[in-house]
Amino acid sequence: MITRGTTNPNRLRRCDRWLAGPASWRLRRSAAPPVVVDLGYGASPVTAVELHDRLRGVRADVEVVGIEIDPERVAAGKALEREGLTFRRGGFEVPLDGRSATVVRAFNVLRQYPEDEVPGAWDAVRERLTPDGLLVDGTCDELGRLATWVAVEPLGAVSLTFSWHLRGLRTPSTIAERLPKALIHRNVPGEPVHDYLADLDRHWERSASHAAYGVRQRFLATAQALRDSGWPLLDGPSRWRLGELTVAWDAVAPRSGRVHQGP
Repeated sequence: MITRGTTNPNRLRRCDRWLAGPASWRLRRSAAPPVVVDLGYGASPVTAVELHDRLRGVRADVEVVGIEIDPERVAAGKALEREGLTFRRGGFEVPLDGRSATVVRAFNVLRQYPEDEVPGAWDAVRERLTPDGLLVDGTCDELGRLATWVAVEPLGAVSLTFSWHLRGLRTPSTIAERLPKALIHRNVPGEPVHDYLADLDRHWERSASHAAYGVRQRFLATAQALRDSGWPLLDGPSRWRLGELTVAWDAVAPRSGRVHQGP
């Protein structure tokens, strides 16, 4: 399906920062030059170009492949090809001439599909991953100030990450409107992701006194309280300072009509 294709420079910087940070071991561990796919990059190839620039700092030999279903968008990308950066036509089958991908980043793509098509798309992409590979299924706002993404390994989903631009943040749960398609309809009472967002707001309110030291200190206190209350956060203060929280997928996965998580 051809998506709307809306994109902007730096729109995916939060996810790129995560790929070059906590997820970078996947690139470093690869014996061969790692292949990273920007799947459904949109009307402009800028996000694929930025991804290549950012990941070259992790592995100089990284190959980024921008994949789009729209031939006109592929043609626009071809003009920007360079060593380590190419563009081709395709979809969830991730055509790589028989190779497997270390990372497939699909941002603001599945958000435009029906929810019941998510499991099939995940399964199709998982088959194209290396054993240490990762599908990143995410959504963000137009400027990239709010972003969420699910990390999906070959055996299934493992985590959900939220990332906020902290300056001016009033209520953390405002990010709910940017939940990935697998969760966007699950922010209702009785669903784990709804409980998670409610607890996040509650601890944010209780940490209001830390605002005197700045919004970052308030967010750090909120994240620590969230962990202390039992939520399985997979990151720590170094990521929290960036306005980022990663929680284990099992803690927030849909309770009913669960998205397929593995074999």
